[in-house]
Amino acid sequence: MPGLTIGDTIPNLEVDTTHGRMKLHDYIGNSWAVLFSHPADFTPVCTTELGKMALYAPEFDKRGVKLLGFSCDAVPSHLRWIGDIESYTPGCKVSYPIVADPTREVIRQLNMADPEAKDADGAELPSRALHVVAGDKRIKLSILYPATTGRDLDEVLRAVDSLQATAKYKVATPVNWRPGQPVVISPSVSTEDAQKMFPQGYKTVDLPSKKEYLRFTKL
Repeated sequence: MPGLTIGDTIPNLEVDTTHGRMKLHDYIGNSWAVLFSHPADFTPVCTTELGKMALYAPEFDKRGVKLLGFSCDAVPSHLRWIGDIESYTPGCKVSYPIVADPTREVIRQLNMADPEAKDADGAELPSRALHVVAGDKRIKLSILYPATTGRDLDEVLRAVDSLQATAKYKVATPVNWRPGQPVVISPSVSTEDAQKMFPQGYKTVDLPSKKEYLRFTKL
């Protein structure tokens, strides 16, 4: 995506939300956060997503991750919409704030504006974008879906687990990785350092190239 992307610091915007007015940096604090935008209130895919996100909120909370939704409509519209969201997804409670952005200025600055979709008045609409932000206020991961494709929240949660693990240790997570499974030691770690950093041991895969770069260990 052009504009704000991985590695960039999100702007400290002051926004109106269903929980009152706030600054983004103050809301995130020293936590991780998932910022996710939706094309509009009272739309079908968005209604399913916000309800599922509410059900997943305890899992994100366990990981020290705050949730913050974005939609281009005003706060009163968000508050009415929450009734539909909670009705469609039984047992969910939308406890996270939803940002109002009727001028579309917030989504532009957060690189969440859809380059093609417009409303009936020709104004920009948010894309189905998602940023994972760490306590340093920098974007660690961005995912962009078209309006027609709903997110997979299991993948979002898995990605957060990977980001948090790899931020703490010099490892990377291989394809289809899930928490508890082996990780790979970063190529920048020498054999000598690997032995010190991973006293539990690791397994080096014997490859045709004879290069010892695929080293698996458990955290």
